[in-house]
Amino acid sequence: MKLICIGRNYTDHIEELENERPEDPVVFMKPDTSILLKKQPFFIPDFSDDIHHEVEVLVKISKVGKHIDKKFAHKYYDQLSLGIDFTARDLQTKLKEKGLPWEKAKAFDGAAVVGKWVSKKEYENINDIDFCLEKNEDVVQKGNTSFMLWKIDELIEYVSKYFTLKIGDIIFTGTPAGVGVVKPNDILTGYINNQQFFSIKVK
Repeated sequence: MKLICIGRNYTDHIEELENERPEDPVVFMKPDTSILLKKQPFFIPDFSDDIHHEVEVLVKISKVGKHIDKKFAHKYYDQLSLGIDFTARDLQTKLKEKGLPWEKAKAFDGAAVVGKWVSKKEYENINDIDFCLEKNEDVVQKGNTSFMLWKIDELIEYVSKYFTLKIGDIIFTGTPAGVGVVKPNDILTGYINNQQFFSIKVK
């Protein structure tokens, strides 16, 4: 099982980090060891003083596929969730400056929160879903999937050109603006359409 993550998929987040708007989806990977275990807190790693939260809608692949056409992509997933792509921003900045890969900043143990899974049938239109992240009961990130530069089916088409998608693979679809630092004792809670998908404590 692999985690396929999409960067720079919301214009407002691209602008807040002063990144260049990409011509194609930015793709990077996390290993399954990066998944934060259920009911466990997130421990800030000792190699970073600048861990950021990035809330994202998640898609779980339900059948094996390669070179999937966008019009058939909806047949390859049944469930959606919400999660966090934790990022060691200080480390990522250093790596980017040197033109090096991001994995140390993105794929460390516990860097991926995966919330509960629900059927995509619960949503009238998956391309118009509100989601948000609360930090200590204050909303810090708000998004809607309608603002994705590349929608879910387009991402599946693009990613499957390069990687065979297998049952259980998870796609992190990108984060909106509002990313920020987490500190010990923060409580992070994620919602889609006012339904809670996860709540974790930072230590």
